[in-house]
Amino acid sequence: MTFDLKKPNPFKGRPFETRKKRRRWFLFIGFFPFGLFLLTYFFFFPPSSPPPPPSEVFPLETSPAQDPPLNTIEGGIKERSTLFKSLLEKNIPLQWIDLIISKLKPLVNFKKIKGGTYQLITDVKGELVKFIYEVNPTEIYEIERDPQGYTAKKKGVILETRLVKVMGEIRSSLFEAIEAAGEQDGLTIAFADILAWEIDFYKDVREGDRFKLLVEKVYKGDQFIQYGAIHAVEYRRGEKVIRGIRYRDDFYNEKGISLRAPFLKAPLRFNRISSTFSRARNHPILGGVRPHYGIDYAAPLGTPVWAVADGTVTFCGWNGGYGKQVILRHKNGYTTHYGHLSAYGPGIKMGVGVQQKQIIGYVGSTGLSTGPHLDYRLAKDQLFRNPLRETFPTGSPIVKSEMGTFQMKKEEMLAWLEGETVYSKKIEGGGQIH
Repeated sequence: MTFDLKKPNPFKGRPFETRKKRRRWFLFIGFFPFGLFLLTYFFFFPPSSPPPPPSEVFPLETSPAQDPPLNTIEGGIKERSTLFKSLLEKNIPLQWIDLIISKLKPLVNFKKIKGGTYQLITDVKGELVKFIYEVNPTEIYEIERDPQGYTAKKKGVILETRLVKVMGEIRSSLFEAIEAAGEQDGLTIAFADILAWEIDFYKDVREGDRFKLLVEKVYKGDQFIQYGAIHAVEYRRGEKVIRGIRYRDDFYNEKGISLRAPFLKAPLRFNRISSTFSRARNHPILGGVRPHYGIDYAAPLGTPVWAVADGTVTFCGWNGGYGKQVILRHKNGYTTHYGHLSAYGPGIKMGVGVQQKQIIGYVGSTGLSTGPHLDYRLAKDQLFRNPLRETFPTGSPIVKSEMGTFQMKKEEMLAWLEGETVYSKKIEGGGQIH
């Protein structure tokens, strides 16, 4: 900044403080409108706060409506008891017991159905909401409250059928071998019944024998319910192999000859009790072929004795040293004799006809006997013969018109049997039980 030295200085002769105050006044006059503008803007137009980040936004949670609590009472019906008594023992009010019995009565025959389990569900007021009665896994009844009152129904049960291959080796008995394969006694009995014309399971079973079978097994989810039909069986002892293929309602060997021959191999119905009895003696037959041409089958008292063939009762009564005895007459001049019985089968008396596998008596120790056993004899044309060596007629062949279909079924079954791995697949026929 320059000054003209010729002009007079306006600040010359003025005090310094006066000049300072005048500058402050100019600053105040200059900034006052700007400050007033800012104050007015923020007062009438306040700035909005920035929204919080998304992670900090928490919606208001609402509690779901909760169902009122229910009370469940579970129970089971003991042997020789009833559903009514069981509910009474659980202190169920009589009004609910009467309702349950009345609702189930049209659906359930309480005289025939025994046992079972149940669930009784009530609300907080003690009112019955639902009652579930499970007689067995496939027979379930349900009573449920609805707007009209209470309704009872039988629940449908979804079942699945699987075709399973079972295989094993004899160590001490057929029962133990099939049990070791994870199966139950019912399958053992069914297997033995199929081969009853080919194998005497009281004397022919040996350690090291092997077996295979294809059987239907019915499941409810993962729960095993029951066995279905057996489709094929195989029993192998050394080089000897016996096979049976199911076709329609019978079993046939590989040549199409029915396994259902006129004579059974043994006169005793095979069961676990007899099997247990036999294991204690290493071999179920005691005495073998005796000089009087009889065979003694050692078995527990009361073991069922069945007819080895269709025939007619020619004697039923006490016969000296044979004790209680039954004699049957068969075709082709054969007769069979069953001695030392403890009792006779239902309806067995002279002159009545019997069918193969019909129970004609029970093992005993009557007459000249040192212990429970069956004295079994076979005669032809009134001459005793050795049952172990007798050659009996074979079963009937399959009809020629069915042979082609049978061959297809046989090849399919043999392919599964001859494999060494366990086979299992789902098959049709499960469905829903109502």
